[in-house]
Amino acid sequence: MARIEPQELVLASASPFRRKLLEAAGIAFRVAPAEVDEGEVKRRLAGKVGPARLAEVLAALKAEAGSREHPASLVIGSDQVVALGNEVFDKPMDVDAARAQLKRLRGQTHQLVTAVALAAGGQVVWHAVESASLTMRAFSDAFLEGYIAACGSRLCQMAGAYEIEGRGIQLFERVEGDHFTIVGLPLVPLLAELRARGVIAE
Repeated sequence: MARIEPQELVLASASPFRRKLLEAAGIAFRVAPAEVDEGEVKRRLAGKVGPARLAEVLAALKAEAGSREHPASLVIGSDQVVALGNEVFDKPMDVDAARAQLKRLRGQTHQLVTAVALAAGGQVVWHAVESASLTMRAFSDAFLEGYIAACGSRLCQMAGAYEIEGRGIQLFERVEGDHFTIVGLPLVPLLAELRARGVIAE
Protein backbone atom coordinates (compact mmCIF):
# COMPACT_ATOMS: atom_id res chain seq x y z
CA MET A 1 0.00 0.00 0.00
CA ALA A 2 1.34 3.42 -0.92
CA ARG A 3 2.02 5.61 2.08
CA ILE A 4 0.04 8.86 2.07
CA GLU A 5 1.32 11.92 3.89
CA PRO A 6 -1.52 14.44 3.76
CA GLN A 7 -1.17 17.87 5.28
CA GLU A 8 -4.41 17.35 7.14
CA LEU A 9 -7.38 15.05 7.60
CA VAL A 10 -10.71 16.42 6.40
CA LEU A 11 -14.19 15.21 7.31
CA ALA A 12 -16.48 15.84 4.33
CA SER A 13 -19.63 15.69 6.44
CA ALA A 14 -21.77 18.12 8.39
CA SER A 15 -22.90 15.35 10.75
CA PRO A 16 -22.36 16.38 14.38
CA PHE A 17 -22.36 12.69 15.35
CA ARG A 18 -19.40 11.86 13.08
CA ARG A 19 -17.54 14.93 14.26
CA LYS A 20 -18.04 13.97 17.90
CA LEU A 21 -16.86 10.40 17.29
CA LEU A 22 -13.60 11.57 15.73
CA GLU A 23 -13.07 14.22 18.39
CA ALA A 24 -13.67 11.69 21.18
CA ALA A 25 -11.09 9.39 19.57
CA GLY A 26 -8.50 12.18 19.72
CA ILE A 27 -8.18 12.60 15.95
CA ALA A 28 -7.02 15.94 14.54
CA PHE A 29 -9.19 16.90 11.55
CA ARG A 30 -11.07 19.72 9.88
CA VAL A 31 -14.73 19.74 8.88
CA ALA A 32 -15.52 20.69 5.27
CA PRO A 33 -18.88 19.25 4.14
CA ALA A 34 -18.96 18.05 0.54
CA GLU A 35 -21.72 19.05 -1.86
CA VAL A 36 -23.41 15.87 -3.09
CA ASP A 37 -27.02 15.65 -4.27
CA GLU A 38 -27.94 12.53 -2.30
CA GLY A 39 -31.55 12.60 -3.47
CA GLU A 40 -30.53 12.54 -7.13
CA VAL A 41 -28.08 9.69 -6.54
CA LYS A 42 -30.72 7.67 -4.72
CA ARG A 43 -33.26 8.25 -7.50
CA ARG A 44 -30.73 7.25 -10.16
CA LEU A 45 -29.75 4.05 -8.35
CA ALA A 46 -33.23 3.11 -7.06
CA GLY A 47 -33.94 -0.54 -7.76
CA LYS A 48 -30.50 -1.02 -9.33
CA VAL A 49 -28.30 -1.56 -6.28
CA GLY A 50 -28.80 -2.85 -2.76
CA PRO A 51 -28.54 -0.75 0.43
CA ALA A 52 -24.89 -1.62 1.06
CA ARG A 53 -23.80 -0.57 -2.41
CA LEU A 54 -25.89 2.60 -2.17
CA ALA A 55 -24.21 3.61 1.10
CA GLU A 56 -20.81 2.82 -0.42
CA VAL A 57 -21.48 4.95 -3.50
CA LEU A 58 -22.69 7.92 -1.43
CA ALA A 59 -19.69 7.75 0.90
CA ALA A 60 -17.33 7.56 -2.07
CA LEU A 61 -18.96 10.51 -3.82
CA LYS A 62 -18.64 12.65 -0.69
CA ALA A 63 -15.00 11.68 -0.20
CA GLU A 64 -14.16 12.35 -3.85
CA ALA A 65 -15.96 15.70 -3.87
CA GLY A 66 -14.16 16.76 -0.72
CA SER A 67 -10.85 15.59 -2.10
CA ARG A 68 -11.24 17.67 -5.24
CA GLU A 69 -11.71 20.71 -3.01
CA HIS A 70 -8.80 19.74 -0.74
CA PRO A 71 -6.31 17.88 -2.96
CA ALA A 72 -3.48 17.98 -0.40
CA SER A 73 -5.62 16.31 2.29
CA LEU A 74 -6.91 12.86 3.04
CA VAL A 75 -10.69 13.19 3.02
CA ILE A 76 -13.24 11.10 4.92
CA GLY A 77 -16.65 10.59 3.34
CA SER A 78 -19.41 8.63 5.05
CA ASP A 79 -23.06 7.82 4.56
CA GLN A 80 -25.75 5.78 6.25
CA VAL A 81 -28.73 3.96 4.77
CA VAL A 82 -31.76 2.64 6.64
CA ALA A 83 -33.29 -0.31 4.79
CA LEU A 84 -36.19 -2.66 5.35
CA GLY A 85 -35.35 -5.37 2.87
CA ASN A 86 -34.63 -3.39 -0.30
CA GLU A 87 -36.85 -0.50 0.76
CA VAL A 88 -34.59 2.46 1.56
CA PHE A 89 -35.66 5.28 3.87
CA ASP A 90 -34.51 8.88 3.40
CA LYS A 91 -34.43 11.53 6.07
CA PRO A 92 -38.11 12.48 6.44
CA MET A 93 -39.17 15.74 4.83
CA ASP A 94 -41.41 16.71 7.75
CA VAL A 95 -42.90 15.39 10.98
CA ASP A 96 -45.75 13.64 9.15
CA ALA A 97 -43.21 11.77 7.01
CA ALA A 98 -41.29 10.84 10.17
CA ARG A 99 -44.47 9.44 11.70
CA ALA A 100 -45.12 7.35 8.55
CA GLN A 101 -41.56 5.99 8.58
CA LEU A 102 -41.73 4.99 12.21
CA LYS A 103 -45.07 3.25 11.67
CA ARG A 104 -43.54 1.38 8.72
CA LEU A 105 -40.56 0.25 10.83
CA ARG A 106 -42.62 -0.53 13.96
CA GLY A 107 -42.43 -4.20 14.96
CA GLN A 108 -39.91 -4.92 12.17
CA THR A 109 -36.21 -5.70 11.95
CA HIS A 110 -34.37 -3.34 9.63
CA GLN A 111 -30.77 -2.86 8.59
CA LEU A 112 -28.65 0.19 9.26
CA VAL A 113 -25.82 0.21 6.72
CA THR A 114 -22.94 2.64 7.18
CA ALA A 115 -20.12 3.19 4.72
CA VAL A 116 -16.89 5.17 5.01
CA ALA A 117 -14.41 6.08 2.29
CA LEU A 118 -11.03 7.80 2.16
CA ALA A 119 -10.05 9.85 -0.87
CA ALA A 120 -6.80 11.51 -1.91
CA GLY A 121 -6.12 13.44 -5.09
CA GLY A 122 -9.78 13.21 -6.07
CA GLN A 123 -9.95 9.41 -5.94
CA VAL A 124 -11.12 6.88 -3.37
CA VAL A 125 -8.17 4.96 -1.95
CA TRP A 126 -10.02 2.88 0.65
CA HIS A 127 -13.56 2.10 1.79
CA ALA A 128 -15.46 -0.08 4.26
CA VAL A 129 -19.11 -0.96 4.75
CA GLU A 130 -20.60 -2.17 8.04
CA SER A 131 -24.15 -3.22 8.86
CA ALA A 132 -26.24 -3.41 12.02
CA SER A 133 -29.58 -5.09 12.62
CA LEU A 134 -32.20 -3.20 14.64
CA THR A 135 -35.61 -4.43 15.77
CA MET A 136 -38.25 -1.90 16.71
CA ARG A 137 -40.75 -2.93 19.32
CA ALA A 138 -44.48 -2.78 18.65
CA PHE A 139 -44.88 0.53 20.47
CA SER A 140 -48.32 2.08 20.89
CA ASP A 141 -49.64 5.00 18.90
CA ALA A 142 -49.71 6.99 22.13
CA PHE A 143 -46.02 6.34 22.71
CA LEU A 144 -45.26 7.30 19.11
CA GLU A 145 -47.08 10.61 19.44
CA GLY A 146 -45.28 11.37 22.69
CA TYR A 147 -41.94 10.58 21.06
CA ILE A 148 -42.72 12.82 18.08
CA ALA A 149 -43.85 15.65 20.36
CA ALA A 150 -40.64 15.41 22.39
CA CYS A 151 -38.28 15.26 19.39
CA GLY A 152 -40.11 17.48 16.91
CA SER A 153 -38.27 18.58 13.79
CA ARG A 154 -35.03 16.89 14.95
CA LEU A 155 -36.52 13.69 13.53
CA CYS A 156 -36.09 15.17 10.05
CA GLN A 157 -32.31 15.25 10.50
CA MET A 158 -32.02 11.48 10.93
CA ALA A 159 -32.42 8.58 8.53
CA GLY A 160 -35.18 6.38 9.90
CA ALA A 161 -36.48 9.27 12.04
CA TYR A 162 -34.80 8.10 15.22
CA GLU A 163 -31.84 9.23 17.30
CA ILE A 164 -30.73 6.03 18.93
CA GLU A 165 -28.18 7.87 21.11
CA GLY A 166 -31.04 9.64 22.86
CA ARG A 167 -34.77 9.17 23.36
CA GLY A 168 -34.98 7.04 20.22
CA ILE A 169 -33.50 4.04 22.04
CA GLN A 170 -36.93 3.57 23.60
CA LEU A 171 -38.25 2.55 20.17
CA PHE A 172 -36.19 -0.65 20.11
CA GLU A 173 -36.36 -4.09 21.60
CA ARG A 174 -33.11 -5.43 20.09
CA VAL A 175 -30.00 -3.82 18.62
CA GLU A 176 -27.29 -5.98 17.04
CA GLY A 177 -24.15 -4.43 15.64
CA ASP A 178 -21.22 -2.14 16.23
CA HIS A 179 -22.04 1.00 18.20
CA PHE A 180 -20.02 3.28 15.93
CA THR A 181 -21.66 1.87 12.81
CA ILE A 182 -25.06 2.60 14.33
CA VAL A 183 -24.10 6.15 15.31
CA GLY A 184 -22.88 6.84 11.78
CA LEU A 185 -19.18 6.04 11.24
CA PRO A 186 -17.40 2.63 11.18
CA LEU A 187 -14.69 4.03 13.42
CA VAL A 188 -12.64 0.92 14.23
CA PRO A 189 -11.80 -0.03 10.61
CA LEU A 190 -11.28 3.65 9.77
CA LEU A 191 -8.74 4.09 12.57
CA ALA A 192 -6.96 0.90 11.51
CA GLU A 193 -6.60 2.28 7.98
CA LEU A 194 -5.38 5.64 9.21
CA ARG A 195 -2.73 3.86 11.30
CA ALA A 196 -1.70 1.71 8.35
CA ARG A 197 -1.21 4.85 6.24
CA GLY A 198 0.82 6.61 8.88
CA VAL A 199 -1.79 9.32 9.35
CA ILE A 200 -2.15 8.58 13.07
CA ALA A 201 0.28 6.90 15.43
CA GLU A 202 0.63 3.12 15.54
